[in-house]
Amino acid sequence: MAGIIQEQHPDRARLFMQWKKMDWPVMVDSLNLLGVAAVPITLLIDEHGIIRAVQPSEEDLQDFLGRSYQTNEASKFPLPLGEGRQAIAELPGDAIFLWEDVAQAGEAIDSYRQALTAQGAGPIHFRLGVAYRRRYDSPYRRGGDFARAVEHWGTALDIDPNQYIWRRRIQQYGPRLTKPYSFYDWVSEARQEIEARGEAPLPLDAEPGGTEFAYPAESFSTTDWAGKEPDPRGRIRRDEEGLIRAETTVVPAVMAAGESVRVHVVFRPNPDIKAHWNNEVDDLVLWVDAPEGWEVDQPYLTVSIPPEPVSQEVRKVEFELKSPASSSGLTTITPYVLYYVCEDVNGTCLFRRQDIPLNIRVD
Repeated sequence: MAGIIQEQHPDRARLFMQWKKMDWPVMVDSLNLLGVAAVPITLLIDEHGIIRAVQPSEEDLQDFLGRSYQTNEASKFPLPLGEGRQAIAELPGDAIFLWEDVAQAGEAIDSYRQALTAQGAGPIHFRLGVAYRRRYDSPYRRGGDFARAVEHWGTALDIDPNQYIWRRRIQQYGPRLTKPYSFYDWVSEARQEIEARGEAPLPLDAEPGGTEFAYPAESFSTTDWAGKEPDPRGRIRRDEEGLIRAETTVVPAVMAAGESVRVHVVFRPNPDIKAHWNNEVDDLVLWVDAPEGWEVDQPYLTVSIPPEPVSQEVRKVEFELKSPASSSGLTTITPYVLYYVCEDVNGTCLFRRQDIPLNIRVD
């Protein structure tokens, strides 16, 4: 037995296999080279490499295991993955993505972009998104990689809305209203059970969090905030020094009127000027003041400070916005964040505000 999984992060598949004590090979098809539109698919393949059953019944399985096949016996399934197969010809970017170090992710992206201008196919948009997200999760990340991944996945899905592999990739990072299930709620349980067996859980290169743990919601819910807006008159000095770099990604990149999006905001101390968090005061605070007619699930969010006096970790905040049913076009929303940050190793520690413009596209 062998398996193939449609997964952006192979290390998460390895952790799942360790948890369930799976001892058979599982290959990873992050790029969806097979072109499958939905999973699971079970295939029975005989000793000659011929597919004898697709989605077999128990009777099919027993018959398959109890006999040998002749080479001249034709298969009933010449196209086992069915109609709607989306696979396209192999591209140079595929080999770079699969076999080269992640440091070469930019070369794979360039290759896909060149192919895109020539073909404009949905599968290429999807692969571009996978490559951008892979680079985003690596030390070689560039600003905007995650947002570009979401844009290309959205374009691919717009070309073929029946491709559920592509849809799931967006839903993994998207709002609760469109989630079919919690994608990685099993991770904590897996680690606990593995440790209880006396083993060390396999490490993850990119820890899941926030929306990847979130469960589906049947309706858009908001949290009432009884406190006051932290800086209503905008008197806190802005971070004009660029001590903290903020990066935003809206998922999906284009929303329908009356629907919701998930906004990811990431904060990184600027390494060029050796900036670092000051953890001796208060938590990081994000305030979201939604325009008239819009809803925000949590207007006031915080990120707890670690116990160390100073640190340089990445801090993340996620929230959801719901547009009015009559909205259309481009809407700009400007949340702001307040934080304590220090310049250089022995530099001045400051209290700063940063305004974060968000362009929400409603189609």
